[in-house]
Amino acid sequence: MSKQYVSIIDVKKFVGQEITIGAWVANKSGKGKLAFLQLRDGTAFFQAVAFKPNFIEKFGEEEGAKKFDVIKRLSQETSVRVTGVVKEDQRSKFGYELDVTDLEVIGESVDYPITPKEHGTDFLMDNRHLWLRSRKQMAIMQIRNAIIYSTYEFFDQNGFIKFDSPILSGNAAEDSTELFETDYFGTPAYLSQSGQLYLEAGAMALGRVFDFGPVFRAEKSKTRRHLTEFWMMDAEYSFLNHDQSLDLQEAYVKALIQGVIDRAPQALEILERDVEALKRYITEPFKRVSYDDAISLLQEHEADEDTDYEHLDHGDDFGSPHETWISNYFGVPTFVVNYPASFKAFYMKPVPGNPERVLCADLLAPEGYGEIIGGSMREDDYDALVAKMDALEMDKTEYEFYLDLRKYGSVPHGGFGIGIERMVTFVAGTKHIREAIPFPRMLHRIKP
Repeated sequence: MSKQYVSIIDVKKFVGQEITIGAWVANKSGKGKLAFLQLRDGTAFFQAVAFKPNFIEKFGEEEGAKKFDVIKRLSQETSVRVTGVVKEDQRSKFGYELDVTDLEVIGESVDYPITPKEHGTDFLMDNRHLWLRSRKQMAIMQIRNAIIYSTYEFFDQNGFIKFDSPILSGNAAEDSTELFETDYFGTPAYLSQSGQLYLEAGAMALGRVFDFGPVFRAEKSKTRRHLTEFWMMDAEYSFLNHDQSLDLQEAYVKALIQGVIDRAPQALEILERDVEALKRYITEPFKRVSYDDAISLLQEHEADEDTDYEHLDHGDDFGSPHETWISNYFGVPTFVVNYPASFKAFYMKPVPGNPERVLCADLLAPEGYGEIIGGSMREDDYDALVAKMDALEMDKTEYEFYLDLRKYGSVPHGGFGIGIERMVTFVAGTKHIREAIPFPRMLHRIKP
């Protein structure tokens, strides 16, 4: 039997030909002389059909019956080497099926715990290493892969250089208590919340840089949108203004959505994602609204029957219900710009003529998915940044390298970050962020 395997995703290229597939048995059905196998190999799912008389004709009465009996007794997740002829069949939801001519068991699967029935979330998370094999979870991982691939492609095409920031740091990127602290040979060190400060150094050296890697936040949150470990793409760039930064962010998000449509259409189909809505997010311009205008809109509509958010005054930060309402109101991804400086990071540059507001933006995704991007222009003036740090009583000795960037040829610059899992959740149309990463780390979960 040939060991040159054909991927299931490519079987349509071999109609009428005999091929061999290496796969796992996702499910099995049939009766009498027929057996139907649902096979998966990581690229797609496929149906194989075994007909007992064909085996007897090829291998003889005794050997043929024995081989067919092996097929009838296959258990869920048994790994197999299947040979057969690819046939076009419009009755099959795959469009094609495999007329099996031979099958060999590679590895048996006994008492597979995730059976084809409903299971509780805790059980599935305890068996995450196996849950990843399910049709839906495979589709989400394929979408994640397409988003990561498209990220590298977009930044390469736009003149960015991959710039790796450290995961262990002696300071925090933002004034935050949500840090994982560890001992670094007698010195306190922290798992990175963001590579931004280091990327700013990269932008001063290379112009346009991006980083992609894991970050960590010790948030004691149980919401469907939070993880303690997740993957962040951070980008920094010199000589761009605020509007140009927003243009870049919009182009990037649209490129990610298009990348998923192009590279993982079968995954979107499995998840029953509204592809027309995704296409509309690509073709229509994103909305831009100031923080103050957004607050006014929320106040204007807070008495409406279909609203369920709390009252906010100017100067208050949004909660998830407010973000959901804003993005649904406009119907497309929406940038909320120029937030109050009072609850934003120290490094953000003030709006000219309005020091109480900063040149920043959060991109809110529609359909209730909330913030997926946060970005800002960075304060590029040394004296202004020092004054801000002094006002916040920050220890400037912890940020000497960061301040140096303003002393030696400072330029206007900005950047943004996107949590890949939030983007995956949005594009995939799933409800909980825990499914957007292979092995989620949450408040009460660090295994498997």
